[in-house]
Amino acid sequence: MVTLHIEHPITDYETWFSAFSGFTEARRRAGVRDHRVQHPVDDRRYIVIDLDFDTAGEAATFLDFLQSRVWAAQKNSPALSGAPKATILESF
Repeated sequence: MVTLHIEHPITDYETWFSAFSGFTEARRRAGVRDHRVQHPVDDRRYIVIDLDFDTAGEAATFLDFLQSRVWAAQKNSPALSGAPKATILESF
């Protein structure tokens, strides 16, 4: 299993979650098997997302989609505050 791990600050959780939910079908088509959304216990304005894929190629392709189509457009990421940090992780 491969995980696309993403972290970034947000301005408002409800706005962010609404936008995130709007990409449910895109995640499914990209091969996301499971996902987790978390935040630090002391900071609801910082989001940590893990998206699980079968392959690193699928994760890299979806990361490119996020960078070029989602994060690059204010209308697609209305609560994004600052640059997202993304890492593709592989399980041992």
